Amino acid sequence: MADVRDVVLEYVIDEYLEDEDQEISYDTPLISGGIVDSFSMVSLKVFLETNYKIQIPDAKATPEAFDSVNKIVALLKEFGVE
Repeated sequence: MADVRDVVLEYVIDEYLEDEDQEISYDTPLISGGIVDSFSMVSLKVFLETNYKIQIPDAKATPEAFDSVNKIVALLKEFGVE
């Protein structure tokens, strides 16, 4: 099974990177760095919920929680996703 970090990183690269030469890492700021906007954050949340069969409460789906792949993975761990 693919590592959760790699799945999330690949999704972000495929869906949100405009410049194919731009490289991001697990710690790249996604929201504060302008890669993911508020609308995109909603679609990312839906992807995570669908892919991992979980429900992320809106109170937990904050820009801070979605600001890097590592932060997203930490949030997913709260819901039993390893």
